[in-house]
Parts: sequence; structure tokens; C-alpha cells
Amino acid sequence: MAGSSGLLIPLVAGIIGLGVLAQVLAARLRVPSIIFYLLVGVIIGQPGLSIIGDGTFGGALSAIVGLAVAIIVFEGAYHLRFDRLREAPAATFRLVTVGAAIALVGTAIAVKFAFSSAAVSWNLAFLIGALLVATGPTVITPILDVVPVRDRVAAALETEGIVNDVTAAIIAVVIFETVNPAVASESLLRGFALRLGTGLLVGLIVAGVVYYLLQYVDLSPGDAPRNSRLLVLAGALIAYAGANTIATEAGVAAAATAGMALGNVDHPYEEDIEEFKGDITLLVLSFVFIALAAQLELASLIDVGLAGIIVVLAVALLIRPLLVFVSAVGDRFTTNEKLFVSFVGPRGIIPASVATLFAVELNAAAEEVTGAQAELLGTQADILLGTVFLVIFATALFEGGLARYIAEKLDVIPMRVIIVGGGQVGRALAARLEDRGENVVIIEEEEESVERARNEGYAVEIGDGTDTDVLRSAGAENAKTVVAATGDDDANLLVSQLASSKFGVERVIARANNPDNVEAFEDLGVRTISSAMATAWAIDNQIERPAIAHWMTDVGRSGDVQEVEVKNQKLIGKPIREVGPMLPDACLVALVSGELHENAEVPTADYVLEEGDMVTLLGRRESVRDGMKMVSGD
Repeated sequence: MAGSSGLLIPLVAGIIGLGVLAQVLAARLRVPSIIFYLLVGVIIGQPGLSIIGDGTFGGALSAIVGLAVAIIVFEGAYHLRFDRLREAPAATFRLVTVGAAIALVGTAIAVKFAFSSAAVSWNLAFLIGALLVATGPTVITPILDVVPVRDRVAAALETEGIVNDVTAAIIAVVIFETVNPAVASESLLRGFALRLGTGLLVGLIVAGVVYYLLQYVDLSPGDAPRNSRLLVLAGALIAYAGANTIATEAGVAAAATAGMALGNVDHPYEEDIEEFKGDITLLVLSFVFIALAAQLELASLIDVGLAGIIVVLAVALLIRPLLVFVSAVGDRFTTNEKLFVSFVGPRGIIPASVATLFAVELNAAAEEVTGAQAELLGTQADILLGTVFLVIFATALFEGGLARYIAEKLDVIPMRVIIVGGGQVGRALAARLEDRGENVVIIEEEEESVERARNEGYAVEIGDGTDTDVLRSAGAENAKTVVAATGDDDANLLVSQLASSKFGVERVIARANNPDNVEAFEDLGVRTISSAMATAWAIDNQIERPAIAHWMTDVGRSGDVQEVEVKNQKLIGKPIREVGPMLPDACLVALVSGELHENAEVPTADYVLEEGDMVTLLGRRESVRDGMKMVSGD
């Protein structure tokens, strides 16, 4: 076991190196990195090679973990935008209130009845339940990096992770005071309110100071980005340490509050700060997870035995789905999205770090007493640590590792529409597509256009759309349509070629600013829209067919026109005369196209729908949307 100070520095460096390799491997295999962090920790720790043990870091581990938690929680909260919360406000609010309460009580009941030992009191059961409320950004963010779900699903999971990390840590500390005889207990409600209030106040104060310094401190131009990054990092650590000094575990709330407050206001060098914080978070996250997993004794997992497995199954297969379906009732989530959120509830750094701290304190308290009480405290420490880590291991390995597979099976990964070019054309197109429920991402590198697109509520990937890495980051591998809509024809052509050849995008459309380039585009197999011809068509429509032109311009307000593939088995083989009455009121089949006919045509009443036919539905907006679901079999 490496315990001497001479070996400590190479040991820490080795852990960080293994963490980086684990991150690279996870990115390569497209699975959450926490899986490899835990495996590395088990291999080099007490369950495996025993390179790391209880005395490796002395008493410094809790302080290291605390500062790491501050950075991780701050970074997660910094990325949590208020405008994203509007995607599913009701469900998100219920997840962190009603859902958290169901998780707390349900887990406590499962722990109490799974363990027949008299050592498991209701206080200990609720302590474990409080710890296992937390999911956290450390495990949710890596999953969302490889599973690009709809914004409303991602927002709900991210918010739940941030908020429940805070509430779980505070509730657990308050309940622990009723379990540990060495600590004088206080009113649960008073203890929770004190810590939460302290965290909120300190976090807001620190965020205000940092914001002021970012805006008004006279930083030299060359050093300004670096100083801004360091200033925000120092703010995260000061918020955590300052609040923790006032009230135990109030630091988590302070770091989260400071991060959320700063992340939702405009300030200089925001992009530099985001990138820097992300890199720092990966380093500390890998170190802490590996170090904590290495501290776990295999005997602790074995001791909880069948009772621990029952708790894992109850938490993952019963309690989690219950709280999700209760929280999402009446919201915009589909059944498959609810099932996916039910499956994605791995536990992360907060349960691991706080449970380790509590176990150490219980064992220390056991050394101060003798006889049955000492044995009881030791047993409680083992059950606490073993149960919490068993849930962490099981949920991280299975839920994290299988998340993308489950998402694909449930079909909750929406195909994206990528628009390269965030100018007036790109934003106008994005508005119409999002109004129809498409999952749109704009790629833009000009700072002013990026800011304008974001202010209008669009998801924006910053970068050059002709760069393969930028396209991949925007989700080109999961895109059904790529639109090259910049003002540069050369760039539009290159984007189109990359989307088609590198990513195999089904539908690629390019904007030709110069009409002379249309033929060259089309010779390369690119669907092309000439800006000049599009304007001419629009003017002609206003002259020859003003009513339909006006109605088409207002698509998304009162009416809609959509094309959808026939997949519903109840419609296949039926003539239009029978299909028409089955569609919603104010929804008509205007055109049909398919393998049997090259061009779209207006169908007769006797036309029989075949599987794979594409039908164009015309009518009132909501009727068309309902009709699309019926025709597609959704």
C-alpha cells in the first residue's frame, strides 16, 4: 500500500493519468466515463491490488473531495440555463420536490425492510435514503454527452441532478446527526433551512462579487481571459469553503447557487470560462471517483449481501419509475421519454463522498465507546457504505453503460436538423422548423450572430460548419437533414459534401447565393435553392395565388403542411375514401408520393395507401400534427 509521502506525488499523478485514459476510452466507446473511473478505482484500491488504502491520503482526502465537489457542482450549475428550464417547467419542478420526496421515503422503506438486522434503525434507513436521492451532474452529464435526447428531457435530468445534489447532501447531514451519538442533533427542519439558506446567501454574494470583478476590474487585454477563468474558479472554491465554514455541507448549495447565478447572466469571456471549467472538472472528477472507489473494502459490499441487492432493485426498478411517472404526469413527455428518464438515475459523487465521510465518523465514534454500542456503530458504518456504493456501482454500470442502447430501443434520440449559418435566413428557417417540433441546431462562428441566435432561444454550436469536428459536435451523425445556409457558396458546397460523404445524412440542402452556381451544385447531387429563384417564386405566388401564399406564409400560426411516411398498419391497404374520415377534422390528404410514382400526385378517392408511401397533410396546425402521429403510427 502506498502511504509514504515519497510515493504520494507519483500516485496522484498516476491516478490523474488513469483518469484521462479512462475518459479517452469512454469517449471512444461512447459510454459514460464514470464506469471506467469506478473500475480503475476497484482495480488499484482495496478490492484489487491495494495500491491505495485507508491511509494513503491521510486526513486530506475529505478536504480534496470537498473542493472537487465544489468545482463539479459549480460547473454543472453554470451550464444550467433558465431558458432550458422552460422546456418542461412543471415536470422539472415536481422531479426535485415530489420526486425527491418519493425517492427519500421509498428508499428508506426499502432499506428498512430489506435488512432484518436490528442495526438498521429508521434513522439509518432515512440517512441512506437521503444520500440516494442525489443523481448529480457527474453521472448525468456524461450520459447526455453520448445520448442526445430532446432538450426537455435533458433539461429535466440536468436540473434534477443539480438541485437534488444540494438537497440530498443537506438532508443527509441533518439526519446523520440523529444517527451519530457523537454529534448533538437539532431540529431536522431547522437544520435543513439553516444550511440551505446559508448556501443560497453565500452563493449569491460570491456570484455578485465575481460578476462585478469580471465587468469592471481593469484587466490587461492579454491576460484578461486567463484572469477571468481563474477568478471564476476561485469564486467556486470560496463559495463552497465560506458556506461550509458557517454550516456543514452548506457549501454544496453555495457552489450550485453561485454557478447558476453566473451562468445565467452575460459576462466577458464566457466561452473561455466554460471550456476551462469543463477541463478542470474532468480532472478532479476522475481523481475523486477513482480515489473514493479505491477506499471501498470488498467486505463492505459482500456484507450487505442479498439485502443490498434488494435495495438496488427497488431503487432502480420500482422507486425511480414511480417518481418519474408521478412527476411527469400531464406534461409534454412521451411514454418512451418517461421510460428513459426512469431508467437514467445513476448515483454519483455526492452519495459516494458523503457516505465515505459518514462511515469514517461512525467508525471513529465506535472507537470512543465499548461493547454492544461500538459493534452497532461499526455495523451501521458498513451497511451505510456498502449499500450506497452498491447502488452507485450497479446504477452507474448498468444504467450508464446501457443508456444509449435503451435510448435507441425506446426511440427517444430525435433526429436533428442542422442549419449551417445563423444569419437571417438560417434563423427564419429554424423558427419554422422548431415550430413544427423539429430538433434544430444552428452552426455559426460569428460572435454577433451566435449571440442573436441564442437570445432568440436556438441551440447554437459555435464553430466553422466546414470543419468535420464541428459538424460531429453539432450532431451530424444523428442528423436527418443538413441545410447549408451561409452567404458563401463555396462554404455551402463543402458543408453539403461533408454531410453527405462523411456522415451519410439522408437529406442535404444548400443555398446558392449566386444563381450561376445552381447547376454546379446539382451536378454534385446537392439539392439546391437559389436565393434569386426563391424570391421570384414568392413574388409570383403573391401575384397569381395570393390567398394560398398568405396562408403558407402564416404556417405555424393557424395552418400547416407536412409530409409523413405511412407506417400505421391500420391505414395500409385502405383507399383514400376510407382514410379521410379516420383523420382528424380539418386535416386533408393533399398529395401522395411513393415508389410506384416518380412525382407527387393528388390522390383519387380510390387510391390505396401502401407501406412507405409519403403523404402530404394539409389543414389546421393541431389537426395536421395529430394526423402525422396517426399516419406514422406514433
